Amino acid sequence: MKRYWEIDALRGLMLVLMTVTHLPTRLTDPLGQPFGFVSAAEGFVLLSAFVAGLVYSRIGYLRGVDSMRQAFWRRVLKVYLCQAAILLFLFTVIAAVGLHIDQPAVKNLVSYYLAEPREGFLFGLLLIYEPALLDILPMYIFFMLLSPWVLAFAMRHGWTWVMVASATVWAAAQFGLSEWVYGLAERYLGVPVPFHEMGAFNTYAWQFLWFAGLCIGATRNGPEARPLRFPAWLLVLAAGIALYGVYWRHTGINGQAPFGGDVELNLLFDKWQLGPLRLVNLVALGILAVRFGPWLMRRIPRLRWLEAMGSASLPVFCAHLVAVLLVLAFYGDSQTARPWWGDGLLLLAVFSGMYFVARFTRGADVPPPADDVPSEPAPA
Repeated sequence: MKRYWEIDALRGLMLVLMTVTHLPTRLTDPLGQPFGFVSAAEGFVLLSAFVAGLVYSRIGYLRGVDSMRQAFWRRVLKVYLCQAAILLFLFTVIAAVGLHIDQPAVKNLVSYYLAEPREGFLFGLLLIYEPALLDILPMYIFFMLLSPWVLAFAMRHGWTWVMVASATVWAAAQFGLSEWVYGLAERYLGVPVPFHEMGAFNTYAWQFLWFAGLCIGATRNGPEARPLRFPAWLLVLAAGIALYGVYWRHTGINGQAPFGGDVELNLLFDKWQLGPLRLVNLVALGILAVRFGPWLMRRIPRLRWLEAMGSASLPVFCAHLVAVLLVLAFYGDSQTARPWWGDGLLLLAVFSGMYFVARFTRGADVPPPADDVPSEPAPA
């Protein structure tokens, strides 16, 4: 299957932006949400879902749903082992260093584990307890577990009902679905993990972004797939929204909080809830990327270091987490703990390490092959 270097480069860019956001440096705030009120996390999840839809739907069409499901399970196992390894690193090395030098950033990060080590360890491995920074991969695992069933349904019946159901769940998440489900789990299952220790991302909201990306990727393999095209009026509207979002983000007096201290209005742009205006901003950027991205990519030199990191996104993502945890353990979460040149050297060292991991793991994170199959699609 053809590999799209443009997608790899974009995923590499998302990894770079996430790293700059998570590392406490003087660049954290200026480069946080640089394209408006949309972060690198949305781009990374959407691109990952697009690639998953593209790759696994092809396996489903050519080899059948059972082969597609097995390919998903293998990917889920790989991601889970990465999550478990980082958790063990956090609970042992990082926690030990943080306690030894009395580092508040680390003690705050693993406060539940330090208070309840046995439950923290068990529920961490069960992906219920999710310390900050380690809450993206569990969400990814959950989406990957659902994806083969959703893809199989959509291959038979189309995507309309899938996206209607997904949008309905997203809407319910804006009005407390996650808290309601947690209340039921606490009451009837006795889940001891506090709600705020179960990850910052609202999974019920973010699933809409995942399944939208999965739908776009999967429909590219459809028998009647056509290039995505947008009318001129929509491009003008998208450009206006995107430009205003960038202007508001970087010139507004409130920075990344569009409405300052107004909590209710800020929920419209909320990252963790995937607020409605945030989705509007993201859709506008997506339309412009689809329309003008290929034109731009033909006119700039290929950034192969970004491609390398994007093509090995899972190990590079894990490497960035390890780097961030080490920095938090030794320096804390202050963005001014080092001079400018110190921040520059730190970023250079971290990005060099991520690129080394990408090169070292080259070929270890490629999609499952789907070309060595008969030309006739297998029945879905």
